[in-house]
Amino acid sequence: MRVTQSMLSSNMLRNLNTSYNKMSKYQDMLDSGSVISRPSDDPVVAVKGMGYRIDLDKNQQYQRNLREANTWLDTTDEALDQVGGALKRVKELIIQAANDTNTADDRRKINAEMQQIKGQLRDIANTKVGENYIFSGTHTNQPLYTDQTGPQNPAITTGGQKPIEINVFDGISMNINTQGADLFENIDGFMTQITTLLESGASGPEIGDALGLEVTNGANKIPGLDGIYENTLTLRADVGARQNRVEMMENRLSLQEVNVTKQLSANEDTDYAKTITEMVTQESIHQAALSVGAKIIQQTLVDFIR
Repeated sequence: MRVTQSMLSSNMLRNLNTSYNKMSKYQDMLDSGSVISRPSDDPVVAVKGMGYRIDLDKNQQYQRNLREANTWLDTTDEALDQVGGALKRVKELIIQAANDTNTADDRRKINAEMQQIKGQLRDIANTKVGENYIFSGTHTNQPLYTDQTGPQNPAITTGGQKPIEINVFDGISMNINTQGADLFENIDGFMTQITTLLESGASGPEIGDALGLEVTNGANKIPGLDGIYENTLTLRADVGARQNRVEMMENRLSLQEVNVTKQLSANEDTDYAKTITEMVTQESIHQAALSVGAKIIQQTLVDFIR
């Protein structure tokens, strides 16, 4: 087969073009910090990278969900703490009112404070996170109480009292609300009974007995004050347990984020030392090809290429 000058020139130009493409690729890797600039560069790396990014996006959404859960649980814990403080004050007032040295006027003053505490407890029952009422179950757009009325709607205390759950990990959801309608209904019923007792001019022993009062409010039994307080502590303990779980889930998600980020980096990030070495090597090969080509083909063509 006869080798012509044209064949030599074409081969050299083709090889030089390949050499330029390789150097351009190494330059892109150094500039972008990634081993691929388009999926076609390495489909396997591209597909893996998409999977890692999906995992990171899900992780970030779960972390946002946990921040929302923290807001609900922290607000609930603070509200129940206020309930506990109010009930302690109610107990102090009942003990004070039970003392027969109090005059009718003294008990009216005590009753006035009781009425204010009753209103405050209703305000706590209507605690909101953003626009959501946290003790109204799934009826988050409806308060438990409006003005000085009792529970606003039977649906809130029955059908609405269901868990509100959010996803915090793959296949894992968490209840973020506390079903407090029953608790506040008992509190309100107790406060109504004790204020009525004070207004009736009851004797000291009768008022004192109210601490353990268990009365019937419709079809429901209202426990005594100590029983209501214990129920409040039970609900708060449940909130505390969920707060601990949220903290553990946050740690788990943080570790997962670090691990997936490392995998994404190992999959796509440029190895600068290796890439620089390969680029320098390719530049040497390119220069050698130019030098050899200069001896094979016409000098004017080589000069033009340079």
